[in-house]
Amino acid sequence: MFMAPQRIPMSTPNERPIPKGFALYVGLDEATAAERGLDLGKVVEALKKLTNELVPGTETYAAVALAPASSRGRQVDLVRLALQEPSAVAKYKPEDDFEPSDGDGGVVVDISRKRVLIDYTAAPLTFKEFELLQFLVVHKGETISREEIIKALWREDELDIPNERTIDVHVRRLRSKLGRFEDIVRTVRGVGYRYDNHADVTVMHAGTPSPDLF
Repeated sequence: MFMAPQRIPMSTPNERPIPKGFALYVGLDEATAAERGLDLGKVVEALKKLTNELVPGTETYAAVALAPASSRGRQVDLVRLALQEPSAVAKYKPEDDFEPSDGDGGVVVDISRKRVLIDYTAAPLTFKEFELLQFLVVHKGETISREEIIKALWREDELDIPNERTIDVHVRRLRSKLGRFEDIVRTVRGVGYRYDNHADVTVMHAGTPSPDLF
């Protein structure tokens, strides 16, 4: 079960921290799960169900770890790194740490740092706008419906879950901040949105892409 930590308030100077939950990192890819007639979603749901059977009412938050297909190492270590578990990140030094240079124009989607550069300048994307662009980028070549976007980027217990028309507003705002590169987010009429490989776009994973949510 892939669980991502929530941002919490800072403690007071003399306050002793206490356990509030735990993260269980599981090194299991889709191919291995498929060999057993499963997929990652089914495994996650089974573990979430078990947790609620053991302690009814327990809240869970799950995410799948994404990493380049060429990544090497123990599966569980790749998962820890992709979900930015502190001790795993501390041991990792990116070989291709990216900084813009004169030859790096266009758009850079830096997933590990959660930023977008447009012609060397950081674009003022909101958290949700970045998550929306990231979701389309990691599913490049796929047409994603508005309903899929809502399910992926908003939890069921959130109070401000948008409707499909609101997703169109989010996309318009994202495009406006992409400026002359707004066409990298394509509209598929009557279906949703998609991202395809684009000559002006560089995607930086650096071994620590952000997760997709279940």
